[in-house]
Amino acid sequence: MRATFSPLSLSFSLSLSLDFDFAFALPRALPRALALALALGLTAASFTARAADDVVRIGSAAPASGAGAHLGKDIENGARMAIEDLNAKGFTIDGKKVRLVLMAEDDGGDPKQGTAVAQKLVDAKVAGVVGHLNSGTTVPASKIYDAAAIPQITPSATTPVYTRQGFKSAFRIVANDTLIGSTLARYALGKLQARRIGVIDDRTAFGQGLADEFIKGVKAGGGSARIVGRQFTNDKATDFSAILTQLKSKTPDLVFYGGLDAVAGPMLKQMQALGFKARFMGGDGICSEKLPLLAGEALGEGNVTCAVAGGVTPAQEKGYTDFVARYRKTYKVDLQAYAPHAYDAVMVLATAMQQAKSPDPARYAPYIKRINYQGVTGNIRFDPQGDLLNAAMTIYTFRGGKKTKLEVIR
Repeated sequence: MRATFSPLSLSFSLSLSLDFDFAFALPRALPRALALALALGLTAASFTARAADDVVRIGSAAPASGAGAHLGKDIENGARMAIEDLNAKGFTIDGKKVRLVLMAEDDGGDPKQGTAVAQKLVDAKVAGVVGHLNSGTTVPASKIYDAAAIPQITPSATTPVYTRQGFKSAFRIVANDTLIGSTLARYALGKLQARRIGVIDDRTAFGQGLADEFIKGVKAGGGSARIVGRQFTNDKATDFSAILTQLKSKTPDLVFYGGLDAVAGPMLKQMQALGFKARFMGGDGICSEKLPLLAGEALGEGNVTCAVAGGVTPAQEKGYTDFVARYRKTYKVDLQAYAPHAYDAVMVLATAMQQAKSPDPARYAPYIKRINYQGVTGNIRFDPQGDLLNAAMTIYTFRGGKKTKLEVIR
Protein backbone atom coordinates (compact mmCIF):
# COMPACT_ATOMS: atom_id res chain seq x y z
CA MET A 1 0.00 0.00 0.00
CA ARG A 2 1.12 3.52 -0.76
CA ALA A 3 -0.57 6.41 1.17
CA THR A 4 -0.47 9.74 -0.67
CA PHE A 5 -1.70 12.96 1.08
CA SER A 6 -2.23 16.33 -0.57
CA PRO A 7 -2.47 19.14 2.03
CA LEU A 8 -3.68 21.65 -0.58
CA SER A 9 -6.82 19.71 -1.43
CA LEU A 10 -7.24 18.14 1.98
CA SER A 11 -7.70 14.76 0.34
CA PHE A 12 -5.69 11.61 0.23
CA SER A 13 -5.73 8.59 -2.01
CA LEU A 14 -4.75 5.09 -1.25
CA SER A 15 -3.16 2.79 -3.80
CA LEU A 16 -3.41 -0.74 -2.62
CA SER A 17 -1.22 -3.66 -3.65
CA LEU A 18 -1.74 -7.21 -2.64
CA ASP A 19 1.42 -7.49 -0.58
CA PHE A 20 2.12 -8.45 2.97
CA ASP A 21 2.58 -4.82 4.23
CA PHE A 22 -1.04 -3.81 3.52
CA ALA A 23 -2.49 -5.05 6.79
CA PHE A 24 0.13 -3.14 8.79
CA ALA A 25 0.50 0.01 6.68
CA LEU A 26 -3.20 0.98 6.61
CA PRO A 27 -3.69 1.35 10.38
CA ARG A 28 -0.52 3.45 10.59
CA ALA A 29 -1.22 5.65 7.55
CA LEU A 30 -4.84 6.53 8.26
CA PRO A 31 -4.39 8.08 11.71
CA ARG A 32 -1.48 10.20 10.46
CA ALA A 33 -3.38 11.31 7.37
CA LEU A 34 -6.55 12.07 9.29
CA ALA A 35 -4.66 13.92 11.98
CA LEU A 36 -2.96 16.07 9.38
CA ALA A 37 -6.24 16.67 7.56
CA LEU A 38 -7.91 17.71 10.79
CA ALA A 39 -5.05 20.01 11.70
CA LEU A 40 -5.08 21.67 8.30
CA GLY A 41 -8.84 21.87 8.41
CA LEU A 42 -8.74 23.68 11.74
CA THR A 43 -6.04 25.98 10.41
CA ALA A 44 -8.17 26.79 7.36
CA ALA A 45 -11.18 27.40 9.58
CA SER A 46 -9.13 29.69 11.82
CA PHE A 47 -7.86 31.58 8.78
CA THR A 48 -11.43 31.99 7.51
CA ALA A 49 -12.54 33.27 10.90
CA ARG A 50 -9.67 35.76 11.01
CA ALA A 51 -10.40 36.89 7.44
CA ALA A 52 -14.06 37.43 8.35
CA ASP A 53 -13.01 39.48 11.37
CA ASP A 54 -11.06 41.79 9.03
CA VAL A 55 -14.26 42.77 7.22
CA VAL A 56 -16.72 45.15 8.87
CA ARG A 57 -20.12 45.60 7.23
CA ILE A 58 -21.95 48.91 7.37
CA GLY A 59 -25.61 48.92 6.35
CA SER A 60 -27.26 51.59 4.23
CA ALA A 61 -31.05 51.68 4.07
CA ALA A 62 -33.00 54.08 1.83
CA PRO A 63 -35.35 53.93 -1.15
CA ALA A 64 -33.75 52.91 -4.44
CA SER A 65 -37.21 52.70 -5.98
CA GLY A 66 -40.29 54.89 -5.87
CA ALA A 67 -40.70 58.67 -5.71
CA GLY A 68 -37.86 59.16 -3.23
CA ALA A 69 -35.34 57.01 -5.11
CA HIS A 70 -33.10 59.93 -6.10
CA LEU A 71 -32.86 61.02 -2.46
CA GLY A 72 -32.25 57.45 -1.33
CA LYS A 73 -29.51 57.02 -3.92
CA ASP A 74 -27.99 60.23 -2.63
CA ILE A 75 -27.70 58.63 0.82
CA GLU A 76 -26.21 55.44 -0.58
CA ASN A 77 -23.67 57.38 -2.65
CA GLY A 78 -22.62 59.49 0.32
CA ALA A 79 -22.14 56.42 2.50
CA ARG A 80 -20.22 54.66 -0.26
CA MET A 81 -17.88 57.62 -0.70
CA ALA A 82 -17.02 57.47 3.00
CA ILE A 83 -16.41 53.71 2.87
CA GLU A 84 -14.13 54.07 -0.16
CA ASP A 85 -12.23 56.98 1.40
CA LEU A 86 -11.59 55.04 4.60
CA ASN A 87 -10.48 51.90 2.76
CA ALA A 88 -8.18 53.92 0.49
CA LYS A 89 -6.44 55.38 3.53
CA GLY A 90 -5.93 51.95 5.08
CA PHE A 91 -8.53 52.05 7.85
CA THR A 92 -7.36 50.40 11.06
CA ILE A 93 -8.94 49.46 14.38
CA ASP A 94 -6.57 48.93 17.30
CA GLY A 95 -3.62 48.80 14.90
CA LYS A 96 -5.23 46.15 12.70
CA LYS A 97 -6.15 46.89 9.08
CA VAL A 98 -9.86 46.51 8.48
CA ARG A 99 -11.81 46.52 5.22
CA LEU A 100 -15.19 48.21 5.39
CA VAL A 101 -17.99 46.94 3.16
CA LEU A 102 -21.24 48.79 2.43
CA MET A 103 -24.39 46.67 2.39
CA ALA A 104 -26.98 48.86 0.64
CA GLU A 105 -30.65 47.89 0.77
CA ASP A 106 -33.77 49.34 -0.88
CA ASP A 107 -36.56 50.06 1.62
CA GLY A 108 -38.84 51.55 -1.05
CA GLY A 109 -39.84 54.33 1.35
CA ASP A 110 -42.34 51.82 2.73
CA PRO A 111 -42.59 51.00 6.48
CA LYS A 112 -43.24 47.28 5.89
CA GLN A 113 -40.36 46.95 3.43
CA GLY A 114 -38.25 49.06 5.76
CA THR A 115 -38.64 46.62 8.65
CA ALA A 116 -37.83 43.69 6.35
CA VAL A 117 -34.65 45.49 5.26
CA ALA A 118 -33.77 46.21 8.88
CA GLN A 119 -34.07 42.53 9.79
CA LYS A 120 -31.97 41.58 6.78
CA LEU A 121 -29.20 43.93 7.90
CA VAL A 122 -29.37 42.61 11.45
CA ASP A 123 -29.17 39.02 10.20
CA ALA A 124 -26.13 40.00 8.10
CA LYS A 125 -24.50 41.20 11.34
CA VAL A 126 -23.76 44.72 10.18
CA ALA A 127 -21.82 46.76 12.72
CA GLY A 128 -23.90 49.88 12.16
CA VAL A 129 -26.59 51.37 9.91
CA VAL A 130 -26.87 54.64 8.00
CA GLY A 131 -30.57 55.24 7.30
CA HIS A 132 -33.39 55.37 6.70
CA LEU A 133 -34.46 58.31 4.52
CA ASN A 134 -38.10 58.70 5.59
CA SER A 135 -39.39 59.16 9.10
CA GLY A 136 -42.11 56.60 8.37
CA THR A 137 -39.54 53.88 7.70
CA THR A 138 -36.92 55.04 10.20
CA VAL A 139 -39.10 54.72 13.29
CA PRO A 140 -40.34 51.12 12.82
CA ALA A 141 -36.90 50.00 11.63
CA SER A 142 -35.28 51.55 14.71
CA LYS A 143 -37.08 49.07 16.96
CA ILE A 144 -35.36 46.18 15.15
CA TYR A 145 -31.92 47.78 15.32
CA ASP A 146 -32.37 48.58 18.99
CA ALA A 147 -33.41 45.00 19.81
CA ALA A 148 -30.15 43.87 18.19
CA ALA A 149 -28.18 46.71 19.86
CA ILE A 150 -26.89 47.93 16.47
CA PRO A 151 -26.22 51.69 16.21
CA GLN A 152 -28.36 53.52 13.66
CA ILE A 153 -27.67 57.05 12.39
CA THR A 154 -30.29 58.62 10.16
CA PRO A 155 -28.98 61.29 7.79
CA SER A 156 -32.43 62.64 6.97
CA ALA A 157 -35.41 61.46 9.08
CA THR A 158 -36.64 64.39 11.16
CA THR A 159 -39.59 63.21 13.26
CA PRO A 160 -38.96 63.87 16.98
CA VAL A 161 -40.53 60.46 17.74
CA TYR A 162 -37.39 58.70 16.50
CA THR A 163 -35.13 59.89 19.31
CA ARG A 164 -37.83 60.00 21.97
CA GLN A 165 -38.31 56.24 22.15
CA GLY A 166 -35.53 55.88 24.69
CA PHE A 167 -33.33 53.77 22.39
CA LYS A 168 -29.60 53.86 23.08
CA SER A 169 -28.90 52.91 19.46
CA ALA A 170 -30.72 55.79 17.72
CA PHE A 171 -28.87 58.89 16.48
CA ARG A 172 -29.78 61.69 14.11
CA ILE A 173 -27.25 63.73 12.15
CA VAL A 174 -29.75 66.42 11.08
CA ALA A 175 -32.09 68.77 12.95
CA ASN A 176 -35.50 67.41 13.92
CA ASP A 177 -38.92 68.71 12.88
CA THR A 178 -39.30 70.79 16.01
CA LEU A 179 -36.24 72.84 15.12
CA ILE A 180 -36.85 72.89 11.34
CA GLY A 181 -40.52 73.85 11.69
CA SER A 182 -39.92 76.60 14.23
CA THR A 183 -36.95 77.99 12.28
CA LEU A 184 -38.91 78.13 9.02
CA ALA A 185 -41.84 79.74 10.83
CA ARG A 186 -39.59 82.50 12.20
CA TYR A 187 -38.07 83.01 8.77
CA ALA A 188 -41.51 83.17 7.12
CA LEU A 189 -42.78 85.75 9.59
CA GLY A 190 -39.58 87.77 9.80
CA LYS A 191 -37.65 87.75 6.53
CA LEU A 192 -40.56 86.96 4.20
CA GLN A 193 -43.13 89.04 6.11
CA ALA A 194 -45.82 86.39 5.55
CA ARG A 195 -49.16 87.23 7.12
CA ARG A 196 -51.71 84.88 5.55
CA ILE A 197 -50.34 81.34 5.40
CA GLY A 198 -51.76 78.21 3.85
CA VAL A 199 -50.45 74.76 4.80
CA ILE A 200 -50.47 71.48 2.88
CA ASP A 201 -48.94 68.17 3.96
CA ASP A 202 -48.71 64.67 2.50
CA ARG A 203 -49.91 62.84 5.67
CA THR A 204 -46.64 60.95 6.06
CA ALA A 205 -44.85 60.94 9.40
CA PHE A 206 -42.35 63.39 7.94
CA GLY A 207 -44.70 65.72 6.09
CA GLN A 208 -47.42 65.96 8.71
CA GLY A 209 -44.93 66.26 11.56
CA LEU A 210 -43.07 69.09 9.86
CA ALA A 211 -46.29 70.93 9.01
CA ASP A 212 -47.51 70.59 12.60
CA GLU A 213 -44.29 72.08 13.96
CA PHE A 214 -44.38 74.90 11.43
CA ILE A 215 -47.92 75.80 12.49
CA LYS A 216 -46.87 75.79 16.15
CA GLY A 217 -44.04 78.15 15.26
CA VAL A 218 -46.37 80.54 13.43
CA LYS A 219 -48.79 80.61 16.36
CA ALA A 220 -45.94 81.14 18.82
CA GLY A 221 -44.73 84.08 16.72
CA GLY A 222 -47.84 86.07 17.56
CA GLY A 223 -48.51 89.27 15.67
CA SER A 224 -50.99 89.52 12.83
CA ALA A 225 -49.86 86.39 10.96
CA ARG A 226 -52.28 83.48 10.89
CA ILE A 227 -52.96 80.14 9.25
CA VAL A 228 -55.83 80.73 6.82
CA GLY A 229 -56.25 77.14 5.66
CA ARG A 230 -54.83 73.62 5.83
CA GLN A 231 -55.16 70.94 3.17
CA PHE A 232 -53.95 67.36 2.82
CA THR A 233 -52.66 65.20 -0.01
CA ASN A 234 -50.51 62.06 -0.14
CA ASP A 235 -46.98 61.30 -1.22
CA LYS A 236 -48.08 59.61 -4.47
CA ALA A 237 -50.67 62.15 -5.60
CA THR A 238 -50.46 63.93 -8.97
CA ASP A 239 -53.63 66.05 -9.04
CA PHE A 240 -53.85 68.90 -6.55
CA SER A 241 -56.42 71.12 -8.29
CA ALA A 242 -59.14 70.65 -5.66
CA ILE A 243 -57.05 71.46 -2.61
CA LEU A 244 -55.21 74.29 -4.37
CA THR A 245 -58.50 75.85 -5.48
CA GLN A 246 -59.81 75.76 -1.92
CA LEU A 247 -56.60 77.22 -0.56
CA LYS A 248 -56.45 79.93 -3.25
CA SER A 249 -59.85 81.19 -2.13
CA LYS A 250 -58.28 82.04 1.25
CA THR A 251 -55.77 84.36 -0.50
CA PRO A 252 -52.61 83.23 1.32
CA ASP A 253 -49.36 85.07 0.59
CA LEU A 254 -47.33 81.97 1.45
CA VAL A 255 -47.98 78.23 1.08
CA PHE A 256 -46.03 75.84 3.31
CA TYR A 257 -45.73 72.25 2.09
CA GLY A 258 -44.74 69.32 4.29
CA GLY A 259 -43.48 66.57 1.99
CA LEU A 260 -40.93 65.70 -0.70
CA ASP A 261 -39.89 67.31 -3.97
CA ALA A 262 -41.63 64.61 -6.06
CA VAL A 263 -44.97 66.16 -5.07
CA ALA A 264 -43.82 69.76 -4.56
CA GLY A 265 -42.65 70.12 -8.18
CA PRO A 266 -45.97 69.17 -9.84
CA MET A 267 -47.82 71.15 -7.16
CA LEU A 268 -45.92 74.31 -8.15
CA LYS A 269 -46.82 73.71 -11.80
CA GLN A 270 -50.52 73.40 -10.94
CA MET A 271 -50.37 76.53 -8.77
CA GLN A 272 -49.03 78.41 -11.79
CA ALA A 273 -51.75 76.97 -14.03
CA LEU A 274 -54.41 78.15 -11.57
CA GLY A 275 -52.91 81.63 -11.34
CA PHE A 276 -52.25 80.97 -7.66
CA LYS A 277 -49.58 83.52 -6.79
CA ALA A 278 -47.99 82.91 -3.41
CA ARG A 279 -44.54 82.22 -2.05
CA PHE A 280 -43.78 78.54 -1.51
CA MET A 281 -41.89 77.10 1.45
CA GLY A 282 -40.87 73.65 2.70
CA GLY A 283 -38.28 71.68 4.59
CA ASP A 284 -35.33 69.63 3.42
CA GLY A 285 -37.63 67.24 1.56
CA ILE A 286 -38.15 69.81 -1.21
CA CYS A 287 -34.68 71.35 -0.95
CA SER A 288 -33.08 69.26 -3.68
CA GLU A 289 -31.31 69.86 -6.96
CA LYS A 290 -34.12 67.95 -8.69
CA LEU A 291 -36.86 70.41 -7.75
CA PRO A 292 -36.08 72.75 -10.70
CA LEU A 293 -36.51 69.80 -13.07
CA LEU A 294 -39.79 68.79 -11.44
CA ALA A 295 -41.25 72.31 -11.26
CA GLY A 296 -39.91 73.78 -14.49
CA GLU A 297 -40.58 77.48 -14.99
CA ALA A 298 -43.16 77.38 -12.17
CA LEU A 299 -40.21 77.41 -9.76
CA GLY A 300 -39.80 81.15 -10.33
CA GLU A 301 -36.95 83.36 -9.18
CA GLY A 302 -36.52 83.41 -5.41
CA ASN A 303 -40.14 82.30 -4.99
CA VAL A 304 -39.34 79.03 -3.19
CA THR A 305 -37.68 78.97 0.22
CA CYS A 306 -36.50 75.77 1.89
CA ALA A 307 -34.17 74.64 4.64
CA VAL A 308 -31.60 71.88 4.96
CA ALA A 309 -30.51 70.71 8.38
CA GLY A 310 -26.84 71.43 8.93
CA GLY A 311 -24.64 74.36 8.11
CA VAL A 312 -20.96 75.14 7.87
CA THR A 313 -19.01 78.16 9.00
CA PRO A 314 -17.14 80.28 6.43
CA ALA A 315 -13.94 78.46 7.43
CA GLN A 316 -15.58 75.12 6.60
CA GLU A 317 -17.16 76.27 3.35
CA LYS A 318 -14.30 75.13 1.13
CA GLY A 319 -14.43 71.59 2.53
CA TYR A 320 -18.16 71.37 1.78
CA THR A 321 -17.75 72.84 -1.71
CA ASP A 322 -14.92 70.41 -2.48
CA PHE A 323 -17.10 67.51 -1.34
CA VAL A 324 -19.93 68.60 -3.66
CA ALA A 325 -17.54 68.84 -6.60
CA ARG A 326 -15.98 65.45 -5.83
CA TYR A 327 -19.43 63.88 -5.53
CA ARG A 328 -20.40 65.20 -8.96
CA LYS A 329 -17.16 63.96 -10.48
CA THR A 330 -17.51 60.51 -8.89
CA TYR A 331 -21.18 59.80 -9.65
CA LYS A 332 -21.76 62.07 -12.68
CA VAL A 333 -24.89 63.52 -11.05
CA ASP A 334 -25.61 66.52 -8.85
CA LEU A 335 -25.73 66.05 -5.12
CA GLN A 336 -29.39 66.15 -4.06
CA ALA A 337 -29.49 66.81 -0.32
CA TYR A 338 -28.36 64.08 2.06
CA ALA A 339 -25.09 62.66 0.70
CA PRO A 340 -22.89 64.83 2.98
CA HIS A 341 -24.88 63.73 6.03
CA ALA A 342 -24.62 60.06 5.05
CA TYR A 343 -20.88 60.52 4.51
CA ASP A 344 -20.51 62.03 7.98
CA ALA A 345 -22.68 59.28 9.50
CA VAL A 346 -20.26 56.61 8.26
CA MET A 347 -17.31 58.65 9.51
CA VAL A 348 -18.89 58.95 12.95
CA LEU A 349 -19.40 55.17 13.13
CA ALA A 350 -15.80 54.55 12.01
CA THR A 351 -14.36 57.10 14.43
CA ALA A 352 -16.27 55.56 17.34
CA MET A 353 -14.94 52.10 16.38
CA GLN A 354 -11.40 53.42 16.39
CA GLN A 355 -11.84 55.12 19.73
CA ALA A 356 -13.33 51.94 21.24
CA LYS A 357 -10.65 49.81 19.51
CA SER A 358 -13.42 47.50 18.37
CA PRO A 359 -16.12 47.18 15.67
CA ASP A 360 -18.33 45.31 18.14
CA PRO A 361 -21.50 47.42 18.52
CA ALA A 362 -21.68 46.65 22.24
CA ARG A 363 -18.21 48.12 22.72
CA TYR A 364 -18.20 51.08 20.35
CA ALA A 365 -21.81 52.36 20.66
CA PRO A 366 -21.11 54.25 23.93
CA TYR A 367 -18.39 56.19 22.12
CA ILE A 368 -20.94 57.59 19.64
CA LYS A 369 -22.72 59.29 22.52
CA ARG A 370 -19.63 61.32 23.39
CA ILE A 371 -18.31 61.82 19.86
CA ASN A 372 -17.00 65.24 18.85
CA TYR A 373 -16.40 64.99 15.13
CA GLN A 374 -15.73 67.74 12.62
CA GLY A 375 -17.50 66.61 9.47
CA VAL A 376 -18.38 67.86 6.02
CA THR A 377 -21.68 69.17 7.42
CA GLY A 378 -20.13 70.83 10.47
CA ASN A 379 -19.43 69.85 14.05
CA ILE A 380 -21.19 66.66 15.15
CA ARG A 381 -22.09 66.00 18.76
CA PHE A 382 -25.20 64.39 20.19
CA ASP A 383 -27.44 65.26 23.10
CA PRO A 384 -28.55 62.53 25.57
CA GLN A 385 -31.48 61.58 23.32
CA GLY A 386 -29.32 61.13 20.23
CA ASP A 387 -30.25 64.37 18.50
CA LEU A 388 -27.67 66.63 16.93
CA LEU A 389 -26.43 69.16 19.48
CA ASN A 390 -26.62 72.84 18.53
CA ALA A 391 -27.91 71.91 15.08
CA ALA A 392 -27.62 74.49 12.34
CA MET A 393 -30.04 75.15 9.50
CA THR A 394 -29.16 76.42 6.05
CA ILE A 395 -31.82 78.45 4.24
CA TYR A 396 -31.94 78.18 0.44
CA THR A 397 -33.91 79.58 -2.46
CA PHE A 398 -33.77 78.85 -6.20
CA ARG A 399 -32.41 81.30 -8.73
CA GLY A 400 -31.64 80.62 -12.34
CA GLY A 401 -32.81 77.05 -11.83
CA LYS A 402 -30.15 76.42 -9.17
CA LYS A 403 -30.37 75.96 -5.42
CA THR A 404 -28.86 79.10 -3.90
CA LYS A 405 -27.70 79.46 -0.31
CA LEU A 406 -29.14 82.40 1.63
CA GLU A 407 -27.90 82.01 5.19
CA VAL A 408 -27.04 79.66 8.04
CA ILE A 409 -29.20 79.90 11.17
CA ARG A 410 -28.60 78.38 14.60
